[in-house]
Amino acid sequence: MIRIVLDAMGGDHAPQAPCEGALLALRADPELSIVLAGVPAQIEPYIKGAEDLLGRLSVLEANDIITNNESAALAIRQKINSAVVRGMLMVREGEADGFVSAGSTGAVLVGGMLRLGRIPGIERPALAPVIPGRAGNFLLIDCGANVDSKPEYLAQFGLMGDAFMRKTQGLTKPRVGLANIGAEEEKGSALYIAAHQLLKKEAIHFVGNVEARDIPNNQADVVVCDGFDGNIILKYTEGVAQALMSIIKRELMADTRSKLGALLAKPAFSRVRKQMDYTEIGGAPLLGVRGTVVKAHGSSNAKAIHGAIRQAALMIRSGVAQAIEQKLGQQSV
Repeated sequence: MIRIVLDAMGGDHAPQAPCEGALLALRADPELSIVLAGVPAQIEPYIKGAEDLLGRLSVLEANDIITNNESAALAIRQKINSAVVRGMLMVREGEADGFVSAGSTGAVLVGGMLRLGRIPGIERPALAPVIPGRAGNFLLIDCGANVDSKPEYLAQFGLMGDAFMRKTQGLTKPRVGLANIGAEEEKGSALYIAAHQLLKKEAIHFVGNVEARDIPNNQADVVVCDGFDGNIILKYTEGVAQALMSIIKRELMADTRSKLGALLAKPAFSRVRKQMDYTEIGGAPLLGVRGTVVKAHGSSNAKAIHGAIRQAALMIRSGVAQAIEQKLGQQSV
């Protein structure tokens, strides 16, 4: 039985969305148990009627709330009765297998560093969302944890991404690419030129630089970048996908002929929408810490929370953290 701590107070729609997402996850996975960490009086109204799940669902009192408007480092040190701190301590002590939160990204990052600790050999953990592409999913690492990276960090991101895709996606030889402004080896800033040289030496299938237009077009299974660039790539991709869906919907409703075509094409559009729906995946793993942590989007609904829990369960079952530790151990030999 896998045990995951869920931050019930984190996110724009907490505690309703986390609680409802937890119930969805428990009903979908009989080998899962969830601890809802937060204010019991606020959680309990949303889990009434779930008596069939009581053996796998519990509430952990964590009355300190960490908001997006306070210092993450200070909050993690001072708010020791918060869901983030208590949940990660449970993972560290072996009382839980993973932690999921849609709350403060800064708190999750700092909590992972201070309460769980880094995997030996990892200088900076990274946020690494799985993103749908033309011919399957790819991993973008980093997407915001490190906005001032060093070349060594990017090389480590490549190793972690390789281990993640091997374990969770079943790839035997993941293609690792470096996001850049050109395919040529000498292109990019000093950071990217130096990172390119380091990635070439790692025990991974490094395919070189990947230009932005090629990122979603099956050029690499792992796309490595600085957290500043990765966050821009991620949010621009989200925006373009939303804009395209809106434009298509508008044009399909423009006249009678278009509406008839839309009716005939509805199954295909439904499949596309599902492939591009971030709630299906749910969250970004925090790779490089000693445990399983998934950061869900702040605006996550119940479906997205369910997806984040499913992502965490997959990482736990496939042994991602252990694979990263083993990969780093091999590199240091």
